[in-house]
Amino acid sequence: MSRIKNTFNRLKKKNETALIPYIMAGDPDLATTKTLILEMEKAGCDIIEIGAPFSDPLADGPTIQKAAIRSLKNHTSIADVLGLVADVRTTSKIPLILMTYYNLIFHYGEERFVNDAASAGLDGVILPDLPPEEATVLIPLAKKAGLDTIFLLAPTSTEDRIKLVCRVSQGFVYYVSLTGVTGARAGAVQSSIEESLKKIKAATDKPVAVGFGISTPAQAAQIAHWGADGVIVGSALVKVIEEHVGTPELLVRAVEFARTLKQGVLAGHGN
Repeated sequence: MSRIKNTFNRLKKKNETALIPYIMAGDPDLATTKTLILEMEKAGCDIIEIGAPFSDPLADGPTIQKAAIRSLKNHTSIADVLGLVADVRTTSKIPLILMTYYNLIFHYGEERFVNDAASAGLDGVILPDLPPEEATVLIPLAKKAGLDTIFLLAPTSTEDRIKLVCRVSQGFVYYVSLTGVTGARAGAVQSSIEESLKKIKAATDKPVAVGFGISTPAQAAQIAHWGADGVIVGSALVKVIEEHVGTPELLVRAVEFARTLKQGVLAGHGN
């Protein structure tokens, strides 16, 4: 059983929702990324989503785009990110998921990538620009290597699409809670998310995690209350990192923010 599945099973027994923060590898440098991962685990984060920088990140809004640019200035590569994963694995077993774009995997070589990723200790991969229909090579390679392939659903997904993604996704199903790119949104989360979650969960017994636009503990609490198995927070956290790059406050502020998000997730279940 994968680390991702083990984590969701463990949390389900406690009636808890997983907090899944996203951070860009190499922003501001790989050593800081490693420290952030380890400290966020101590702060209660359950799974870490690691971004690998790409020059044309079609699913990402300006905050994560800027983080990718900062990382690319350090020449961060897929090989560097896998090296980071292997380094984290010397001291931690927290599930690690790579989020990047197919161009990088294609040029690295799909078979080489899944084998190197599995050897490094990566648990899953999210490629927003690779639909299941185009992943017929990657899916079996990843499955053989023990690497979960996680696919996305959106508010516009049809019932047939929901069934397809639920069938092929491993680890969990990623529900993009709004149309558009990543980015923090102010105010309350859309009530339509609750209905979408019910529809998706009726089609699968796999965990469903919600991301895009979630930026506050209150929003995280609401998503957890509606029955999400995981809450993914990216841009809001990356913004905290951006605001404190080059200062000793970066680690403290980022980890404290993650801790408040975890408290929000717990509050969603009355914990």
